[in-house]
Amino acid sequence: MIRFAVALAASLLLGSCAMPPAVSPTIRAELAPSGKLRAGINYGNFLLVGKDAPDGSPQGIAPDLAREIAKRLGAEIEWVRYDAAGKLADGVKTLAWDVAFLGNEPQRANEIAFSTAYLEIPVTALVPAGSKIRMLADLDQPGVRIAVAVKSAYDLYLTRTLKQATLVRAEGIQGSYDLFVAQKLEALAGLKPRLVQDQAKLPGSRVLDGQFTGVQQSIGTPKARAVAAAYLGAFAEEAKESGLVSRLIEKHGARGVSVP
Repeated sequence: MIRFAVALAASLLLGSCAMPPAVSPTIRAELAPSGKLRAGINYGNFLLVGKDAPDGSPQGIAPDLAREIAKRLGAEIEWVRYDAAGKLADGVKTLAWDVAFLGNEPQRANEIAFSTAYLEIPVTALVPAGSKIRMLADLDQPGVRIAVAVKSAYDLYLTRTLKQATLVRAEGIQGSYDLFVAQKLEALAGLKPRLVQDQAKLPGSRVLDGQFTGVQQSIGTPKARAVAAAYLGAFAEEAKESGLVSRLIEKHGARGVSVP
């Protein structure tokens, strides 16, 4: 029965890109069990969520995608707001949201069912003026301290992959930048578009070429909601293929990101 429902959800959405598909009661019940779509968004990622409009409504790529999902469900939105990706991911433990827009990481996938990625953000590092570090491969060595936003997708990735360098964690992207500057650390890991902005504030600093990884931004729902997960996966694919994601990137001026 579950497999049939999953297949049905996917086929309903993928069957037409021209018209929003009909949504079955089963899909609606899993995505908006309270009658409202509770959408979790992360204000810490300025590429996905910008400043609120004067009426207090969230703006950005993620809120616009949430609005499109709610429109198709015929449901109102209840915004569940966070200031960091780790806090957003932890919200699944208390079922605080029905859908969330965050990086698809294996550690998070234990509790969150993710769609395919609708957007990718490169991750690299910033080094201070006078640094002898020339490339990313030079970072993983004893004595190198790297500031990182705790529980961010790239924190989880670097925790798995670095062998000798030390990660020094702070709350949020701004917190990791402040820590990097205050403690004069050897590097700051982060989303490349943000690091380019940080570089402009630190004369002589350099953003290293290449990338550690690309954060795969996906739409998540609690793991047990198989039908909802299938619907969101199909929605993400359609949003890319129809050009919706590209239009939102242009609309919100999200430089440095790409559609996978």
